[in-house]
Amino acid sequence: MEFPGARAPRDRADYAVLGAPLDVSTSFQPGARFGPRRIRQFAAPFDDYDPHTGYQFTECGVHDAGDVRAWDEAKGYLEFLEGQVTDLRREGVVPLVLGGEHTVTAAAVRACDPDVYVCLDAHLDLREEYAGNPLSHATVTRHVLAAADRAVILGARAGSEDEYERAERPDVTVVPPEEVPDWEPDMEGEAYLSIDIDAADPGFAPGTGTMEPFGLTPREMRRVVRAVAPACVGCDVVEVNDRDDGQAAALGAKLLRAFVYEHAAD
Repeated sequence: MEFPGARAPRDRADYAVLGAPLDVSTSFQPGARFGPRRIRQFAAPFDDYDPHTGYQFTECGVHDAGDVRAWDEAKGYLEFLEGQVTDLRREGVVPLVLGGEHTVTAAAVRACDPDVYVCLDAHLDLREEYAGNPLSHATVTRHVLAAADRAVILGARAGSEDEYERAERPDVTVVPPEEVPDWEPDMEGEAYLSIDIDAADPGFAPGTGTMEPFGLTPREMRRVVRAVAPACVGCDVVEVNDRDDGQAAALGAKLLRAFVYEHAAD
């Protein structure tokens, strides 16, 4: 299934959708392996035209590169996925990764090598390991900080005591949900944007692995995407699963399109 409107041939593309259906460390509700398919599926009814930018999605040069089939060993899969994203970057294409669990972001960030990692997320994901697994979705921000200089986590409202202590260091900025509406980017250099769908309040996006109440509204998330997109060298949408009626997938697809429109318009 192709992402609707992603009609550009790869050799003439400016953006490329790449599915990464890894689903091996989900700690509560599995199903992230279905995320790429559902995001594509629930993007189908969207209009081509974006009144905010005046752009048509079909004219933004988006290619769908399919999925990188996942297997049950995260380390090898992430290394292979990093190579696939690196290939896109070498071709001058902005990668748009569809997860899959949040662990896939570590591979995409290593390939994109940004200065700043910006993430919409309910969780800090700063653990050294979770349930004995150092490559868990709950460790992704720690892995990202091996590549990026800084991490900005917007919408975070959950984490261990150790994670909050780690977040006090200068290379991490945490913006709680109540402060996100007034947040403005203050970044130098290139950025990478990760959209963990659980940043949204579960009333808006129940189809995710680890729901966390008191989250963001879709409108607040869209504002962040629009503000950050022009500085970005890559983007992903992760943690969408199949345990709702499409709300999470529709929101993820709409935010991804908002990223493309705003990036293309810059």
